[in-house]
Amino acid sequence: MNIHAIKAIYRFEMARWFRTLGQSLLSPVISTSLYFVVFGSAIGSRMQSIDGVSYGAFIVPGLIMLSLLTESISNASFGIYMPKWAGTIYELLSAPVSWIETVIGYVGAAASKSIMLGLVILATARLFVPFEIAHPFWMIGFLVLTAVTFSLFGFIIGLWADGFEKLQIVPMLIVTPLTFLGGSFYSINMLPEVWRNITLFNPVVYLVSGFRWSFYGVSDVGIQISFMATLGFMAACLAVIYAVFRTGWRLKN
Repeated sequence: MNIHAIKAIYRFEMARWFRTLGQSLLSPVISTSLYFVVFGSAIGSRMQSIDGVSYGAFIVPGLIMLSLLTESISNASFGIYMPKWAGTIYELLSAPVSWIETVIGYVGAAASKSIMLGLVILATARLFVPFEIAHPFWMIGFLVLTAVTFSLFGFIIGLWADGFEKLQIVPMLIVTPLTFLGGSFYSINMLPEVWRNITLFNPVVYLVSGFRWSFYGVSDVGIQISFMATLGFMAACLAVIYAVFRTGWRLKN
């Protein structure tokens, strides 16, 4: 394992993020704060509790997950796309650095950024609504697992994209709608049976449900199912990345 290469990639990506810390950190926090003001205070005060949890507290895990998914994909996709765009990807491919070391460096940096952002949003949420974390170990575990998994997914998007506009297509048109429809602002048990069954095909449901369980001990889907679904998606992403580096697709042309 080439530790020096991993550290070099990781430090470079983290340094790039810290240079734009205000934009990278402040913007998501402000956006999430607006959600708390509108949904948590204005609307939440007029809604009854869900599964014994006040509405303002109920949406905390969903809002954190919304920011976590978006930022994980954005950070990882932009990180690997820039070397492709600048042409420095060939230096990386010709260096004695394996595909797994490249992935650890880029994905590790993207996941680190997302985890820090998630913790900042968690602290920000405390200013708006009171809440307790019933299973802090599982909360951190789901936070890290989700950040790593969707950073891998973002890495794939960065490899696939051949223009800056394509970096935003999947997060904007697919991931964000799936997050809103994945129980971030409501329990899927509130839906009619037909729509509830359809919603179970949404992979984000399992992420939000598992993360919410770590806060309040309530979930729409079993915690084991949520955990295994996330691991399965991570394994699929790793398989795709391995195939890309093995064939050179979108890397060598």
